[in-house]
Amino acid sequence: MSQEPGDPKDLEQVEKLRKAYAAMKDEIRKVIVGQDHVVDELFMALFCRGHCLLIGVPGLAKTLLISTLSKVLSLSFNRIQFTPDLMPSDITGTEVIQEDKTSGERVFKFLPGPIFANVILADEINRTPPKTQAALLESMQEYQVTVGGQRRLLDKPFFVLATQNPIEQEGTYPLPEAQLDRFMFMVKVDYPSADEEREILRRTTEDRDTDIKAVLSADEIFELQHIVRRVPIADAVLDYALRLVRQTRLTTGEAPDWVKEWLQWGAGPRASQNLVLGAKAHALLNGRFYVAADDIRAVAKPVLRHRLITSFAAEADGITTDRVVERLLEEIQPNQSAIAADGKLPKVIAQE
Repeated sequence: MSQEPGDPKDLEQVEKLRKAYAAMKDEIRKVIVGQDHVVDELFMALFCRGHCLLIGVPGLAKTLLISTLSKVLSLSFNRIQFTPDLMPSDITGTEVIQEDKTSGERVFKFLPGPIFANVILADEINRTPPKTQAALLESMQEYQVTVGGQRRLLDKPFFVLATQNPIEQEGTYPLPEAQLDRFMFMVKVDYPSADEEREILRRTTEDRDTDIKAVLSADEIFELQHIVRRVPIADAVLDYALRLVRQTRLTTGEAPDWVKEWLQWGAGPRASQNLVLGAKAHALLNGRFYVAADDIRAVAKPVLRHRLITSFAAEADGITTDRVVERLLEEIQPNQSAIAADGKLPKVIAQE
């Protein structure tokens, strides 16, 4: 039987998640300087069983961050470098004919590909054709791959972190909208500040070894993923998330005129689901066992920015999907009962 919200066992789990989160960030900071919002969004996606697409120019430590994350989580890690000649079997694995030394018969043996790991780094995912990109779709959604007509289950937890260079166009293949929709968050990795870059120069030009300690095991991650889904959410907050998404859809009649001018396609039901799940994780990481409107607002950009398609008119005016989300947040206000930090619902874990 599931625990009721506010049950001591649930509160104990919330505290455990907060402590684990703080410990993981401390370990990652041994290697990564700054990028706090990137780390936060990666952990939120992990606790929600989601996948992330990281967008940033080369040299911003995207690959280093992901490999460090796998060490902190004590999970198996594989890196797949996407190139134009990469084939689907290079990702999923293939069957080869081998001779049985005892019977002399030839049998098919499956050789698993790099997809069989807990954390997958799909590096420069837009450098390979859609046929190969699609090899990730089944694994991301169903946690399995089908090779030779046989389904093979992947180890859980399973977490795909893809990187993409936003400024390079030559030799790249844009991800289809169906595949973009499989990513819970699109995370923007920005340039470091001057102080952060100074610290990066110090660390990377010294002769030093950094020991990363594992904080969470696979079983502990499963526990935390379950507690995230048990966080309660009020109808008023649920309706707020729903209104944000539905007003991006041009065909429903709920979209305002400026949305019809700026967008040619809106977000689907996965956006609503991920808004709520991301908000639950954000609430827990901030010490609350309830979801408020502020939590929805905090995850709106990473959830929606890759699920909206701007019109030609918007592109001509330099209007990005982030600007669309900002205006939605400005114009769509939550009901008073959904507003966070109103004093009616106390935080169960104090802020550090």
